[in-house]
Amino acid sequence: MAKQPMLKFVQIDRQMPVKRGSEDRKTDFNEIYTEFAAEKAKEQASRCSQCGVPYCQAHCPLHNNIPDWLMLTATGRLEEAYRTSQATNTFPEICGRICPQDRLCEGNCVIEQSGHGTVTIGSVEKYITDTAWENGWVQPVSPAAERGESVGIIGAGPGGLAAAERLRAAGVQVTIYDRHDRAGGLLTYGIPGFKLEKEVVMRRVDLLKKSGVEFEMNCNVGTDISFEDLRAKHTAVIIATGVYKSRDLGGPGAGAKGIVKAIDYLTCSNRLSFGDSVEEFENGTLNAAGKKVVVIGGGDTAMDCVRTAIRQGAESVKCLYRRDRANMPGSQRETQNAEEEGVIFEWLSAPKGFTGDDKVTGVMVQKMRLGQPDASGRQTPEVIEGADYVEPADLVVKALGFEPEDLAGQWGTEDLEMTRWGTVKTEFISGRSTLDGVYAVGDIVRGASLVVWAIKDGRDCADAVLEDLNAAAGVAAE
Repeated sequence: MAKQPMLKFVQIDRQMPVKRGSEDRKTDFNEIYTEFAAEKAKEQASRCSQCGVPYCQAHCPLHNNIPDWLMLTATGRLEEAYRTSQATNTFPEICGRICPQDRLCEGNCVIEQSGHGTVTIGSVEKYITDTAWENGWVQPVSPAAERGESVGIIGAGPGGLAAAERLRAAGVQVTIYDRHDRAGGLLTYGIPGFKLEKEVVMRRVDLLKKSGVEFEMNCNVGTDISFEDLRAKHTAVIIATGVYKSRDLGGPGAGAKGIVKAIDYLTCSNRLSFGDSVEEFENGTLNAAGKKVVVIGGGDTAMDCVRTAIRQGAESVKCLYRRDRANMPGSQRETQNAEEEGVIFEWLSAPKGFTGDDKVTGVMVQKMRLGQPDASGRQTPEVIEGADYVEPADLVVKALGFEPEDLAGQWGTEDLEMTRWGTVKTEFISGRSTLDGVYAVGDIVRGASLVVWAIKDGRDCADAVLEDLNAAAGVAAE
């Protein structure tokens, strides 16, 4: 009888890839985890229990066939493992790096619930796809036949790129329009290299170009080309702009120099990773070197900012969050990494203003306690009277989340129905908007969310577009 290749979670302990030491990784923007060796990936994949109801798969937005590609990895069938992973996920090597697995697949692993430690799903996913790239298994899509219809996609982030890949596989002509000089959206300019090295994103973009996707970069819809001209040019249009409007802070001194937006700070740092010259970094505006840095917020963007400031050589880095550690929205894994690198978290702390006449010198902080739950079930922070203090700061980064821009106003499309939150109103799953032939995906529909949800939306929307194109072609043929 053949030896059982799976269910080894009792004999084999959970193990992550080796993490570089904190002192070493603080000196650069390279990824902090080393790659799994082949035998280690095989060993860790073999811990999967192959349960009848795979909660890891159910809690993955893409419903990846996780138990299947874990078993294929454990038995050394890596190319099949990659094909299985790629079947449901356009960018598995990206999700393996940046998905909050602790909240999704790994957080719902059955053996984790039984006390044996979750399977390291994300690390194995990353290993499978990186191995596929090394062995040449990742190839541009090649449609069986070209179609005459064309689709214009506004936004080169994960949602737009995922839709483009799926449409090209069906032979549709695709052009992506983006206001930046490089494709990738937040994958390129929002997420630091220590979580997602830029070469990983660029090679996917290059693959899409080889697949026949056209890119119109430095193109601002509403300025360089009108939305109506795009509709006239293409059979269908997909809006995948994401949400880039930063939530702001008021209070005394809120307009002082040295108080910056997280998106500006991270974009500057990521441009430097590409070798770009950035004036705001050179003149010190977006440079944390030698400064007392305070980051306000508790999400993943805040974690990206504090860890970037450490790498830029800040004198000190503190993170203010109005709730406690258990209630923060960011990844616990990222919080731990930040603490290892020297970030100090000030829990139950909220800003009420800033000191400094022209240039910020400190943050006026209110200490909080958690009161009764709000409508979402989370405890509402309440101010502790008389516990205020000033946190010294030379650079303050606001990482309070993002909101939609006023697309209808910018583009002059009053017929494009929006929700009360400023997102595009669409059908569930399909992404069809209130305008004929216009669809929307990702954060501009959901609000600020995860990359994996944008990928899911892009794939689902592409299927809906194909369904509509096929229906129209069928009517024309009759």
